[in-house]
Amino acid sequence: MLSLAACAAVRAAPKSATKVVYPLHLGSYDARYDYDWLVLRTALEKTVPAFGPFTMQQFGEAMSPQRVAQELVLPHGRINIMARAVSPEFERDDLPIRIPIDKGLLGYRVLLVRKDDLPRFARVRSLQDLRKLRAGMGKGWADVAVLAHAGLPVVEGSAHENLYAMLMANRFDYFARGVDEAQWEIKEYGARFPQMAIEPTLLLRYPLPRYLFVRRDTEGEGLAKRLKAGLEIMVQDGTLDALFRQHKGPIIEPLQLDKRRLLTLANPGLQDIPQQRPELWYSPGGK
Repeated sequence: MLSLAACAAVRAAPKSATKVVYPLHLGSYDARYDYDWLVLRTALEKTVPAFGPFTMQQFGEAMSPQRVAQELVLPHGRINIMARAVSPEFERDDLPIRIPIDKGLLGYRVLLVRKDDLPRFARVRSLQDLRKLRAGMGKGWADVAVLAHAGLPVVEGSAHENLYAMLMANRFDYFARGVDEAQWEIKEYGARFPQMAIEPTLLLRYPLPRYLFVRRDTEGEGLAKRLKAGLEIMVQDGTLDALFRQHKGPIIEPLQLDKRRLLTLANPGLQDIPQQRPELWYSPGGK
């Protein structure tokens, strides 16, 4: 039988710290994940009273997005979390926390086009009109299936960086990019491709939530439970909305999304998207 002192020691034993190791992405691409890791840290902080302390560190070796996904699937991979747009593959291989950390913003798409083609796009009024033009996408991206399902012609490129050159070489007519991707890419690649522009009149929308994913094992299940609890707290107390407005608002405002023609597409490959919870989703101008 345990002595009273031993029982007290057991009761007082501190909870072991939750260990989170998140990836370092290649080059300047890594800065685009700063918001994701801020949301992650905040969710962990919100759950300290219920789940105990945590450590959060970035893995030191830079990796491509493909390598990040591979590491998360490995039983002893060097990271245990990633932030990515949902896909059937990730939902099968990893454990998603089904609260969109970007409030679904990634599913709103503006178009990178050639400046000479701006008048052509200004005449687009429907998906039927858009079907006369060719989209460019990376090979195997989740967006390819979405656009193809809508009957939109798609040209696939083997590498992300090649798509801008392909656009300017007339291999396709537009590159549909996330709201917070397009402006960054104009700054990053605009000097090389000065005739590339963000089309000002159209907005595509399809369900493409950005989730936190963890490994499908016992440790991952515990981490997922904690992060789900933390994100729910952030939704309820307004923290997620506040971070979204602070970090995404300055990106959204110049694009005037609420004044664009909205073309809505289905995303047939996804399941269990919490669309019945409007508090989780961004909606420009209440559209």
